[in-house]
Amino acid sequence: MDSLSLFCTGALLAGGLYWFVCVLGPAEQKGKRATDLSGGSISAEKVQDNYKQYWSFFRRPKEIEKAEKVPDFVDTFYNLVTDIYEWGWGQSFHFSPSIPGKSHRDATRLHEEMAVDLIQAKPGDRVLDVGCGVGGPMRAIAAHSRANVVGITINEYQVNRARLHNKKAGLDSLCEVVCGNFLSMPFPDNSFDGAYSIEATCHAPKLEEVYAEIFRVLKPGALYVSYEWVTTDKYRADDPEHVEVIQGIERGDALPGLRSYSDIAETARKVGFVVVKERDLAKPPAQPWWSRLKMGRIAYWRNHIVVTVLAALGIAPKGTVDVHEMLFKTADYLTRGGDSGIFSPMHMILCRKPLDTDDHAQT
Repeated sequence: MDSLSLFCTGALLAGGLYWFVCVLGPAEQKGKRATDLSGGSISAEKVQDNYKQYWSFFRRPKEIEKAEKVPDFVDTFYNLVTDIYEWGWGQSFHFSPSIPGKSHRDATRLHEEMAVDLIQAKPGDRVLDVGCGVGGPMRAIAAHSRANVVGITINEYQVNRARLHNKKAGLDSLCEVVCGNFLSMPFPDNSFDGAYSIEATCHAPKLEEVYAEIFRVLKPGALYVSYEWVTTDKYRADDPEHVEVIQGIERGDALPGLRSYSDIAETARKVGFVVVKERDLAKPPAQPWWSRLKMGRIAYWRNHIVVTVLAALGIAPKGTVDVHEMLFKTADYLTRGGDSGIFSPMHMILCRKPLDTDDHAQT
């Protein structure tokens, strides 16, 4: 090969890598780039060890059932996946129904705005985001409602990312982020005008505990809406394929165990809420929420090549390739769950904290 051909080949490879990493890499404008992938708060040399530790939970299933073990389990998961989520998906770590003629980003924003519209938040209200992640929903909701949104997440790395994004978006005056466990929140009783959780309380070992804590911090008369991950009425525990799909979702998303749709309202009433409305937002006429996962298969292979190259070069931490592969496998289980109708990530429940005991009696 002459020098010109060698130069052209090298230039082509370099250009291709630049295109993969710098042009196609960000999930959205100003998003995380592939060259910035990390293990969150985990040092680079320990990412692979922590990935193995994460999977060790599933070799000891009784450990997952212990409430005191779950915070570390979830925190480890989000240290491992936060950068990959931001890079490949965006700043809103949840699903939304597809909307014909709308981009995924617009569909996501409308799904988030609906949550704050349901709780009737007004400018100046103090609203709680339970499990805020890096704050994608928080910023959409604050911009839409002009309410003051306080988000809580157990992962310190996500707190720092959310604060950075809030400042860049010019919304730091409306958005506050707190590092803490939503099973024991550092907020006074009766201190919020409304609350929402978007695909977050599925990480709680017992739904009753997180609902009770949200009930405590809400003012009397305030509304709370949640989009819950559930198994639907089509799920059959005696069907091996159904079990495989649900367990695959649980393993790949740090879930102590998926709940049945029939348990949600019952749990809310048990802690004192009045159930105002309940509906699975994934059911027709809603367009499939999992179509984005199907459409992203080519992007996955592109991204996997990028991650593999960056890990080989020492730019991305060892273990990043394993984490990325785990998320791809999980995407397949999520798609199968959506296609078969046995799983929904957006079972919506709208609740109100009673004004008094007489109101509570109407549940």
